[in-house]
Amino acid sequence: DVGRSQPADEKVGSIDLGEETFGGRADIGLVWESVVQENAAARRGTHGTKTRGEVRGSGRKPWRQKGTGRARVGEIRNPLWRTGGTVFGPRPRSYAYPLPKKVVRRALRAALVQKLRDGAVTVVDELSVDEPKTSQAVELLARFDVAGRALLVDTKSGEHLKRAVQNLSKVRVVDSNQVTARDVAAAARILMTPAAVEHLEKVLAS
Repeated sequence: DVGRSQPADEKVGSIDLGEETFGGRADIGLVWESVVQENAAARRGTHGTKTRGEVRGSGRKPWRQKGTGRARVGEIRNPLWRTGGTVFGPRPRSYAYPLPKKVVRRALRAALVQKLRDGAVTVVDELSVDEPKTSQAVELLARFDVAGRALLVDTKSGEHLKRAVQNLSKVRVVDSNQVTARDVAAAARILMTPAAVEHLEKVLAS
């Protein structure tokens, strides 16, 4: 089971979690696979070099082929010259690659199991603020004695809360249908609503 708290981090009870979903061994290897895949997908891949067909310069032969004593050359854009094109240089591309859905789900489950064992998960009745202000987000986190890297998970996070944490670089607000193993692994503390726990149990049990 996992502790259920209310403001001031006062434990008011616990929630029983399904042994089939949140029990057993935490496969850290799957978490690693999922994190690497997500990091790869996040790469912009905008690097690029110009080939001899793209660099600036004439295609005219600088001097005749024979009789000058100099090395033969076809054009100033050839890769051997300082202003020439690049051979086999990086090109813009996507680094994304797919992972089987089962692997993604099992990785998320493994990450959650490990955080539960570490005592880093707290279930709270509500995650909301009255106004989209950073001060209110800081106050909310202070109520549950949360500092540092934190992940707030609800089934449908309010816009006020999402905007309130924008200035807090170490705090993320994620809906339960979008949370990933990387989100969980990166957080030192996780606050979840009962609805989010229920939704994740259903998803991870499938």
